[in-house]
Amino acid sequence: MKTANEDMLRSFIEYLQVEKNASSHTISNYERDIHDFVEFMKQQIITDFAAVSYFQIRGYLSILYKKEYNRRTIARKCSSLRSFYRFLMREGNLSFNPFQLVTTPKLDKRLPQYFYPQDLEPLFQVSDTSQPLGQRNQAMLEVLYASGVRVSELVGLDVQDIDLDVGMALVFGKGAKERYVPLGQFALDVLDLYIQDGRKTLNTKNEQALFLNYRGSRITDRSVRRLLTQMIDQTSINQNITPHKLRHTFATHLLEGGADLRSVQELLGHVNISTTQIYTHISNERLREVYRRAHPRSK
Repeated sequence: MKTANEDMLRSFIEYLQVEKNASSHTISNYERDIHDFVEFMKQQIITDFAAVSYFQIRGYLSILYKKEYNRRTIARKCSSLRSFYRFLMREGNLSFNPFQLVTTPKLDKRLPQYFYPQDLEPLFQVSDTSQPLGQRNQAMLEVLYASGVRVSELVGLDVQDIDLDVGMALVFGKGAKERYVPLGQFALDVLDLYIQDGRKTLNTKNEQALFLNYRGSRITDRSVRRLLTQMIDQTSINQNITPHKLRHTFATHLLEGGADLRSVQELLGHVNISTTQIYTHISNERLREVYRRAHPRSK
């Protein structure tokens, strides 16, 4: 791959980091998808991104199908490359985006997975809040469920972003957009304990980050995922857990409790309300399930 192309890719990654404020997980996906396409270009003896044609892209997608990639993965790769080429056009490196002509594979809508309130309760009993790491783990769990923030937003929080008196957190979301999210009393109580006690023990490097690892540095999103898995393994809950599943749970429980869709959209930081509407399908499905179980003539 030519140095000019490497520079373009490096500039795109910087754009994702600085302007889009993308998470490390998202950036890794973009890099992997583009590098896979670059390998295809090498095999086809294509030395320049600008030299790629629509028909060559169709050939690339055909290879992905033959390798039995699922439709969701292929759609993501198309989206990554379309965004990359759009960036190259914006920077004046290209005059045409051939990926605009490519139809993304149609995907079946998957309803987000979430916890029922009673299933989630044992998870809040796991952490030893007499210890610094236990206080931190409990605080992270409470904040994820209380606010619905993304894991990248959680680990990006600094101490000054939390206002315990007002009960709000300032969150920096996708595209460097700021929003305030309320925190429930359970989250505020354990945050107060952690900030006044456990965090002072962990903060050996004068860090501004709210959530610290045992070395005193800002905790990573990968560590949060690992810790949640360890926590649920200590319960009788027979489900997988991820930060995003807690985000789905937050939104679902709000709607089931009577919150309006626009408010949930703002709390989640969704740009388009269509993204939030998926949760209404979950609530409706839950209502249908309750109806089928409870009504004598539902069957």
